[in-house]
Amino acid sequence: MSRFFATGSDSESEESSSADEITPKAPGTNIRQSLLLSDDEEDTKRVVRSAKDKRFEELTNLIKTIRNAMKIRDMAKCLEEFEQLCRAFLKSKTIVDKEGVPPFYIRLLADLEDYLNQLWEDKEGKKKMNKNNAKALSTLRQKIRKYNRDYETEIAAYKENPLESADEEEEKEAEEFGSSSDSDGEGDEAMTAKSFLKKEAVPEASKFLKSAKGSGDESSSSDDDEDDEGWGSDTVESGSESSDEGEGKSSSLAVVFLKKTQEGEKPSDKKKDVRKKRHRKKERLEEEAEEEAGEEGDGGWEKVRGGVPLVKEKPKMFAKGTEINTAVVVKKLNEILQARGKKGTDRAAQIELFHALAAISNEHNLGQGILVKIKFNIIASLYDYNPNLAAFMKADMWLKCLDCIDELLDILFENNNIFIGENIAEDSENLAISDQPFRVRGCILTLVERMDEEFTKIMQNTDPHSQEYVDNLKDESRVCGIVDRLLSYLDAKGSTEEQCRVYLRRIMHTYYKFDYKAHRRSLGLQGETKSEQDQEDSEGEDSAVLMDRLCKFIYAKDRTDRIRTCAILSHIYHHALHSRWYQARDLMLMSHLQDNIQHADPPVQILYNRTMVQLGICAFRQGMIKDAHNALLDIQSSGRAKELLGQGLLMRNMQERNAEQEKIEKRRQVPFHMHINLELLECVYLVSAMLLEIPYMAAHEFDARRRMISKQFHHQLRVGERQPLLGPPESMREHVVAASKAMKMGDWRTCHSFIINDKMNSKVWDLFPETQRVREMLVRKIQEESLRTYLFTYSSVYDSISMETLSDMFELELATVHSIISKMIINEELMASLDQPTQTVVMHRTEPTSLQNMALQLAEKLGGLVENNERVFDLKQGVYGGYFNRDQKGGYQQKQGYQREPRGSYQKQGSYQRDQKGGYQQKQGGYYGGNQGGYYGGNQGGNQGGYQGGYQGGYQGGYQGGYQGGYQGGYQGGYQRGGYRNQNHY
Repeated sequence: MSRFFATGSDSESEESSSADEITPKAPGTNIRQSLLLSDDEEDTKRVVRSAKDKRFEELTNLIKTIRNAMKIRDMAKCLEEFEQLCRAFLKSKTIVDKEGVPPFYIRLLADLEDYLNQLWEDKEGKKKMNKNNAKALSTLRQKIRKYNRDYETEIAAYKENPLESADEEEEKEAEEFGSSSDSDGEGDEAMTAKSFLKKEAVPEASKFLKSAKGSGDESSSSDDDEDDEGWGSDTVESGSESSDEGEGKSSSLAVVFLKKTQEGEKPSDKKKDVRKKRHRKKERLEEEAEEEAGEEGDGGWEKVRGGVPLVKEKPKMFAKGTEINTAVVVKKLNEILQARGKKGTDRAAQIELFHALAAISNEHNLGQGILVKIKFNIIASLYDYNPNLAAFMKADMWLKCLDCIDELLDILFENNNIFIGENIAEDSENLAISDQPFRVRGCILTLVERMDEEFTKIMQNTDPHSQEYVDNLKDESRVCGIVDRLLSYLDAKGSTEEQCRVYLRRIMHTYYKFDYKAHRRSLGLQGETKSEQDQEDSEGEDSAVLMDRLCKFIYAKDRTDRIRTCAILSHIYHHALHSRWYQARDLMLMSHLQDNIQHADPPVQILYNRTMVQLGICAFRQGMIKDAHNALLDIQSSGRAKELLGQGLLMRNMQERNAEQEKIEKRRQVPFHMHINLELLECVYLVSAMLLEIPYMAAHEFDARRRMISKQFHHQLRVGERQPLLGPPESMREHVVAASKAMKMGDWRTCHSFIINDKMNSKVWDLFPETQRVREMLVRKIQEESLRTYLFTYSSVYDSISMETLSDMFELELATVHSIISKMIINEELMASLDQPTQTVVMHRTEPTSLQNMALQLAEKLGGLVENNERVFDLKQGVYGGYFNRDQKGGYQQKQGYQREPRGSYQKQGSYQRDQKGGYQQKQGGYYGGNQGGYYGGNQGGNQGGYQGGYQGGYQGGYQGGYQGGYQGGYQGGYQRGGYRNQNHY
């Protein structure tokens, strides 16, 4: 039907005609649309963002959620989101390391901490909270406080100028937004035809047109609004009026053109925005200045940033016109002290306030009493700067602390009328200038002890292989100087207990140091130059004299066991370090510390272990090999020498030591400059064990019951034997094992070459003060023990051997060889005799040969097997009139049977019974006999029983009992005791 015959209004006809005219364009547009959208059918725009944008967007979203929860006081939500925020920040650590901590993150941390402090101080509000919110508030408060310690400088910078940091943050966000909008504009140029032809793109053009018209009057803006409302109908009408397709194209091109012009004008808009923000910033600063001036005028109002109240940084010290006197300063001091330890208190600002107060008191000449009290509080605040026990003081705080203590001691030395003490009550303090002496509550000794502990913590937490450790160690001279000054002060004014405490502090800084200058003087050596000689002459007393004086004072005056114990151990350590073996040994034996040291606290036990190790090393240097081995045995046999000496922690399972215990043990560690060389310690122990064990192994080669002197040494020997390929030794242990094998063969030269060479010298022997003397002692000991080993091993080969031959073989003096062989004969280790005229050793053939030794061992084992079989048979069968009955303890007891008498015969009284722990026990006899008889004989050996018989019992019989019978009873008969056959003889 033709459109001319259709009924309806003109508008309808116009709409239909316009529709008919537009329809021919549709196929072309559809083809173009399908071609353009073949790659990406979805009508979505892909945005490529950097990792930084993704991470920071995640952080900002979490921060918004936290701020919303803060507004409604939802602490549980705050806690949950804060934990997520911490995890998200940890994920973005790599980006933060590159870019720095974002300002919005610092801003949240500062605002959240202030907000939580405000809530915590609001007692009424806390009461109204439900249980979950109150618990979450407490938890979050602790977490944010602990978390903010890592960002103290950033938070302090933010709090000093919160508005500037906020403006910087806004500028950064604007720049990021501008860059993102630029990237969006570039992306829009590549839009598809479908999205371009959609009507959603038209309002963007209309907005641009509206802005292009400029800021006109209200009528123009209202007209624009009307145009926006009727934008759709206008486009349709314009389409119906235009019969040309070119005009439609030009309108669409206009839209594209207008978008490009908008993009071109964006940079200028961005510059305008930055200018506007700077202008706003200036206006804010001017407003703040005006408000501050108004506050000074009427003191009424105070501007608070939206959302979170700010904590006041520095309260005013004194109002204008206030008269400064002692009472006012003390009142202000107490006000500052009231904030100490509270949450949200700026500890650095508090220290500055104390310094300012001290300066004010100096200006107004309020006297030294109030100055001493302020100094006490300054030092205490420096110690409280790190509330965590494990944390150590920063370098600037440490130097401030040393300076303050020095200043305090200067004041105390200059003014004898100042009395300080912990027992002075605050009410009885006298701080004002008067005829009476100043009385100040405080303890200088406690401050110095804490300073010493802080120095130890600094050394524990510094990398020992860095230059920083060396620089920190240089401060020890200042620490010792302060302790010495305090020592002289307390000698004049302190009590005996305080003197003992400060004496111990001085001892602990002296006992582990080797006094090289005193050592040189003892050897008669002098300085090479005159300046060195003058310096040695001008120096004070030797460390030995100082230690002796301090320790003897503590021995006489101390009333606490701990200080005396530490002093004794330090004195022994110092004696042993300087090779005074006999003094150190006698002091250790007289103290009886080894009896009850297990009840001491761990630091004292560590000191005891260090002392025993140093004692063993001293004995080794003096050639006391057995004493050295005995002193080092407990530490080395445990396998935990590093841990027992407080020089590090061994890896353990979490069941044995949790994180808290590990922190406690780390605080007990000894600083690196006090360590004992563990490789030197192990080498000394293994060499001592070698010199004792190898001759013993050679003497008891065929002894089945041979005991081990050192398990660790045997373990090293087994490890060396298990190696499939034996090359030249490399480590210290391999050198000792190779030397042991050479000594076992009597080859002392090879043993000497393995123990003393360039590699072992650099690792071990050069670390001793008297290196050459130690090497000479080692060579002599190796020669002597190699001689003993040679005689034990090859004595069965010789009928006689000349002592001169032995002297030449082992390069020992003839008198030394004679002495060694005489001791071996006297101790019955060597069956031989000395022929003095010919200077020979004549061997006696009393030792069994190796075949005889093996036969004896076989006979012993067979006898044991027979006895065990008989015992098992008796227990199973219950023969010899015995029977089993269950006793009250749950075990079986044989009421009647055969039991060995004390004198060696079997008696019908019940041989074996089960004891309380479930094992079988022989009541009055046994396989090996009793007091006077048995399988191997008794206490008197062959006279009263033995291998082949004896007077009262033996293997094949005896007077009163034996294996095959006897006069009074035996295994197969007896006259009075009974047996297999009731007869007198076998």
